[in-house]
Amino acid sequence: MSLVLLATCSDWPHGEPGAPALDAALAARGIRSRWACWDDAGVDWAAADLVAVRATWDYTERPGEFLAWARRLDPARLLNSADVFSWNLDKAYLVGLADLPAVPTVAADSDAELREAVAATLSSYGGAVVKPRTGANGAGVIVVDSPGDPRLGRNLPAELPGLRGATGPWAVQPLVASVRTEGESSVFVVGGRAVSQVDKRPGGEEIRVHEHFGGDSTAVPLRDEAADLAVRAVATASERLGGPLDYARVDLMRLDDGRLAVSELEAIEPGLHLDVLPANAEPFADLVELRLATAPR
Repeated sequence: MSLVLLATCSDWPHGEPGAPALDAALAARGIRSRWACWDDAGVDWAAADLVAVRATWDYTERPGEFLAWARRLDPARLLNSADVFSWNLDKAYLVGLADLPAVPTVAADSDAELREAVAATLSSYGGAVVKPRTGANGAGVIVVDSPGDPRLGRNLPAELPGLRGATGPWAVQPLVASVRTEGESSVFVVGGRAVSQVDKRPGGEEIRVHEHFGGDSTAVPLRDEAADLAVRAVATASERLGGPLDYARVDLMRLDDGRLAVSELEAIEPGLHLDVLPANAEPFADLVELRLATAPR
């Protein structure tokens, strides 16, 4: 019986929320699976027929170590790939998706570039969002209305347990007004096919839709407009990388001109929202089964 190791982190040793749905879907296909922390030196990763990165949500604290771990694995037995992770680790990848409808993004490496990018974004759009280029769960994301904001260029305090203070380099985007009304949609693309959608809304005056900042997520029927753009985004990323993405979560927002646009493409460890959408376990388990059938023995 094939063994699949599902990579997670020490904060989530038993897997992402709703993990039993994925465990059951894999077992129904005759696949043994086990959750293992990516940085656990006692895990024999080479013994796995396939490694699926699922909930390694502390990788932003040690991105170099995480990439080194991924590169030690057999690339033929890893979902996605270390090259995909390296590309996706830095939100500057959004600049390379500019030929899609995407939220305009400027990459800034220094304090001077950061303030210049904020000034240009404020001039063009009236509001700006600054976020660490390597970051997750909304940590370090701030809304600014002046290039002289005293927070710019300084280390921000950690906003989540286990996360270090957010530092540069930075990504600067316009503040998309619809995030406070329509929210954000996430489309899950597995094996090149859009399989499901979750709509997310922030709470109160927040723009971050994450539950720990007061947001909520709701499973909704997959909408054609969102599905089409998500599949295009994954196809574009695959073209840039020279190979397919096994899976991704594509986040979408409605711009002021009415177009739906890509705000993020997460291909490292996108949670499947199995707690609100347990059916997501089925297409992911299908992907694992397919990869096991084609992986070299």
